[in-house]
Amino acid sequence: MKILKQAEKKTYQRDSALTRTVMDIIDNVRENGDQALIEYAVKFDHMDIQTVKIDREAVKSAYEQVDQDTIDTIRFAAGQIQFFAEKQRECLKDLDIPGKVEGLEIGHRMIPVERCGCYVPAGRHPLPSSALMGIVTAKAAGVKHVAACSPAYKGYGTIHPAVLVAMDIAGADEIYCMGGAQAVAAFAYGTESIDKVDLIVGPGNKFVTEAKRQVLGDVGIDSLAGPSEVLIIADETANPTFLAIDLLGQAEHDPNSKAILVCTDEPTVDKTLQEMDRLLETLETKDVAVQSWNDNGAIYLADSIEEAIEISNRVAPEHLEVETKDEREVAKKLLHYGSMFIGHYAPVAFGDFVSGPNHTLPTMGTARYSNGVWVGTFIKTPFHQYVSKQGCINLAERCMKFADIEGLPAHRDSVRLRIEE
Repeated sequence: MKILKQAEKKTYQRDSALTRTVMDIIDNVRENGDQALIEYAVKFDHMDIQTVKIDREAVKSAYEQVDQDTIDTIRFAAGQIQFFAEKQRECLKDLDIPGKVEGLEIGHRMIPVERCGCYVPAGRHPLPSSALMGIVTAKAAGVKHVAACSPAYKGYGTIHPAVLVAMDIAGADEIYCMGGAQAVAAFAYGTESIDKVDLIVGPGNKFVTEAKRQVLGDVGIDSLAGPSEVLIIADETANPTFLAIDLLGQAEHDPNSKAILVCTDEPTVDKTLQEMDRLLETLETKDVAVQSWNDNGAIYLADSIEEAIEISNRVAPEHLEVETKDEREVAKKLLHYGSMFIGHYAPVAFGDFVSGPNHTLPTMGTARYSNGVWVGTFIKTPFHQYVSKQGCINLAERCMKFADIEGLPAHRDSVRLRIEE
């Protein structure tokens, strides 16, 4: 392997000042509730709002501010996401089976959480896709009450209308105009107008991520997300123009985004870099993309496709593209990724918006042991066992022995007294 370009800086790092700031925000929301949220809207979003709760009239007004093509596009994406999520839900089944000894029945149930909060970030542009990914999936999982939130958007004095429309189409039961660490705190602990939830999902900036870390345990979370990533595996069959625009598509997300090319063919790398320079000239997000690529971009020239696969499995990227010959065979050998895009006509953009699988994915190498948001994120699987009198007799001897080994006499006697009866 030859490293042709290496990332220049670490894209995410915790620090003690961030931890303390978020802790103070959470404490303020717990103590002062809605008033703290309204004050933070002024301080952080520069918006003077009267209440955090969005009423039906505001939602109806949002539809009037969004063109019909946008509404139709949101509905199309919602249908794609719902289709995939419902098919995933069909895979999750209750289990009731006889045990290995007579008189024992064991199993589990698939039970959705009752309340979840879906966080929708507000970046340089509105993000209705993030609203769909969280809310639609939660509803497909069977969550009874889904609350959604997003910060006030500049120029509107409330949530961006496209995001409000997406929240409504997705099926949100309640919508709140709030963001940042304070929104996470409100969902986790409740306020006068917001009931606490059981689970919080959705991506956000470093303040949101740190807040989710701090409330974990009092409430469930999906994951601790870092900057977005893509790794592209390519060979001599890859189209340099496609590679270049896909790398730039990742880089334009954010200055901290990470784009990695792992290629087995050096001429293809050279042509890709030439195409990046050409495409950048007309890219509206050029400044962000250039900074991201210069700071965080990486290129590895692999000696073989097998080495490229090894590199990818070691990195465990959020998004993984396979642009090679025999792409399906290559894909079978890839083990660690959030979402994979197979073939020369499968850019990450499809997964971000309209193909169906969720775009809230593991970052920073956590794909080695975790997955993205899916219907299972919203479902808990408690176990049960039914034991008859004969089952009690059949399990008793080994159970009492374990209790003695581990020094738990009441455990032992809870069995002994039953069989003596």
